[in-house]
Amino acid sequence: MDVIHTALWVSDLEQTRTFYVDALGLTENWSFETDDGVENVYIGGENAEFQFKHDLAGGPEIDPGTMAHVAVGVESTDDVFDRLVEQVDPPVEMEPTTMDDIGCRVAFVEDPDGYVVELVEQL
Repeated sequence: MDVIHTALWVSDLEQTRTFYVDALGLTENWSFETDDGVENVYIGGENAEFQFKHDLAGGPEIDPGTMAHVAVGVESTDDVFDRLVEQVDPPVEMEPTTMDDIGCRVAFVEDPDGYVVELVEQL
């Protein structure tokens, strides 16, 4: 058994692409549009993807408070954090910090819809 993807509704697909692909550095893998006008874009890394759902007619109200955060493995928390701040200026939940007890360096930022993204670098 493995995690395949996490599906999230987004309000602006282009802002989401800019954040996750251009600034964060993930890859847009594939996409499709359903008959009811929902665009589905899969963005991810090697083992799992985010499925971003955007309803061209407006869709549901975005409520990022129902999810704690998504975690993304990165080579360098500091480099990715700096790139995100420079390119998209996201709200910062927590600047990069080392968590010696679990051997990671982490930071937390918000994406364009307010979902919290944890950047995790294994030390």
